[in-house]
Amino acid sequence: MKYESVSSKYIGLIEEVRKYFLNETQTIYAGRNSLKVFSYNNTDVIVKSFKIPHLINKVAYTFFRDSKAKKSYKHALKIDDFTPRPIGYVEYFQFGLIGESYYVSENYKYDFTIREALLENDFKNKRDIFNAFAAFTFSLHNYNIEHLDYSPGNILIKELENGYEFKIVDINRMRFRRLSPHERLENFSKLWAKDEDLTFIAEAYAKLIDMDRDEAVSIALKASQKHKDKKNLKKRLKGKKVVD
Repeated sequence: MKYESVSSKYIGLIEEVRKYFLNETQTIYAGRNSLKVFSYNNTDVIVKSFKIPHLINKVAYTFFRDSKAKKSYKHALKIDDFTPRPIGYVEYFQFGLIGESYYVSENYKYDFTIREALLENDFKNKRDIFNAFAAFTFSLHNYNIEHLDYSPGNILIKELENGYEFKIVDINRMRFRRLSPHERLENFSKLWAKDEDLTFIAEAYAKLIDMDRDEAVSIALKASQKHKDKKNLKKRLKGKKVVD
C-alpha cells in the first residue's frame, strides 16, 4: 500500500480507507468509478474509488506514471482554491502491480451543478450564473489550468449572499499550460450546452479577454458541435439514442 495525506489527523482514515469504503452504504455515484460520503472525526468526506485498471494500465500506473488517485491528489494540492479540499490518496497493490486506488477529499456542500442551469430553461438567475461561470473559467485559465473534462457534472456551484462560488471535481485529467484565446473558448465544448446558452457564456467570456464577441461565439459553437457530433457518432455505432 502507498498513501499520502495532508494531515496526520487523517492517517487513520487513509490507512483504513478500503474498510471504510466497503462498510459505508451512502453511495452518491456508482459507475466506472464510485463515490461515497461519510463522516470521519466530525468531518464530512468524499471517497472516490477508481476502477481497477486492466493489465497494461496496471503496469503503466505502477512503473511509469501516476495513478488517477495520485494525480487527483497532486492536482488538488496545486489548485486548492478551485476544488474541494484534498485529504489524501491510497493505492493498493497485488503481485507488485497497482489494483484498487482511492482519492479522499472534504465533502463540498454545493447547491447545484452547472448542468441544472444548462438544462432547465426557467432556472433561477440563469444569466447571473452564466456570467459568474464565465468569470470563474477566466480565473482557471489565467492560472494556466485546463480541465480536460470540463463537463456539467464536474462543475459544482454554491449560492452565496453576494454571488456564486464554483468548484471543479474529477480533476485527474488536467493540463497546466498557457492557453490561447482560441483554446480557452474550446474548453467550453464539453458542456453540451444549447447554442443560446453557450452564446451567452462565450460573449461574457469574450468581454473578459477583450476578444471580438462574434469570433468568440463562433469558436465556442464550432467546438461544441464537433464534440456533440463525435459523441453521437459513437452512440450510433453502439445503437444508442443520440442527444442534440
